[in-house]
Order: sequence, then structure tokens, then C-alpha cells
Amino acid sequence: MRGWVLALCAVVSLAGCTGQSVWAPDDAVQRAAYRHDGPTRLTLYTMINNRTGAGAHSSLMINGSQRVIFDPAGSFKHETLPERNDVVYGITPPVEDVYTRYHARESYHVQVQKLDVSPQTAERVMQLAQSYGAVPPAQCARSTSTILSQVFPQNVSATWSPVKLAEQFATLPNVSEQHLREYDSDDNSKVLEEWDPTRYAQNRKAAAEQDTAVAKQATDG
Repeated sequence: MRGWVLALCAVVSLAGCTGQSVWAPDDAVQRAAYRHDGPTRLTLYTMINNRTGAGAHSSLMINGSQRVIFDPAGSFKHETLPERNDVVYGITPPVEDVYTRYHARESYHVQVQKLDVSPQTAERVMQLAQSYGAVPPAQCARSTSTILSQVFPQNVSATWSPVKLAEQFATLPNVSEQHLREYDSDDNSKVLEEWDPTRYAQNRKAAAEQDTAVAKQATDG
């Protein structure tokens, strides 16, 4: 049993299951809070080895009163994104994009399963994630499935396997699924190093100003 757990830890560590306990201050969490205007939704991410098909990591994006990612024992860290015990705050559209690209690379792809839920369900899942506590290494699927099993007990039970969790989640009605693939180097640290939220905001502003200028020119013409 001990050898099996150590082997599992070695596998999931490739996808970032190297968690640590952190607690961002209140003001940082409040500043980062982002409410996406889409439907209240749960998005289960499963990182899968392209060669073996084995699951390597599980995480859960929750869109409720705000949008967060429960990234248990994960390595997705950035100074602009406050974290409290594996719950990452400030999940704007560009952060969501860089999160998936961080995990999808030459050796792994990301299975994305989305489920629209009631606001009450989204809030319950978020509260369970926020109160779960720091997740030890190799327990990403275990912690995520434990949370979901409290909300969907007929479909989800606690499991150590990311693939098994994805299979259970797929049995819920109206779950949509897609697979994201990229073929960059397995050194995913560069994804975060190159991501500059200030530059992104400036580019968006410049693009919006250009669109406005083009529209005005067309109207004047």
C-alpha cells in the first residue's frame, strides 16, 4: 500500500500536485475577487498523460458569487493571484486561459467538463472548497471528489483517481466535455513567467480604442 501511494505521488507530481498551506490576506482576496457574468457553473479539469492515458491532476473551477479555482496541491502560482489553501482567487478570462495552457503541454492534455448548476449549488461547492483546508500531495482527485460527493452523492464518490472522478462527473446530466491540447515543452514554468496581466490589460485597452476609432471613422465617412 505504501509503495502504491508513493508511486501515485510520483505520477501526480508531474502535473503539479506539490501543494503547500498558504493564506492570503483579506484585502488581497477582496481586490482580486472576480464575478464572471456567465451562468453559475462547475468546471472539472482533468490532466491526462498523452502516452498512457493516466490521470495526473484534478481541479475544479467554481463560478458562483465569484469565480475561483480549487487547485488542490497544485503548482499554479502567481503573485497577482491570491490563494487560500488551494483556492485561487481572481479567475478572470485571461487567468482561466493561462491556467489551461499551463497544464496542457507535450506530455499532457486537459479534459474540461462543464456543468451549469443553480447559484445555491455553486455557493455550496465553493464553501466546501474554502473550508477543506490545505491538500497534501497526491490527494488532488481525492479532495475534489470528496467535495463533489457531498453535493452529488448519487453520482460521485470519493476516489484517488483523476480519470475515475472524470468518469463519475460525466454521469451527471447535461455535462459538456472538450479536450484541450498543446505541444509546448513540458517545462510549463515559462507559461507563468511570460504571462503579464498588466500588459494584457493594456493590449485590451488599445484594441478597444482602435475599434472605437475605426467605428467612428466609418460613421463619419
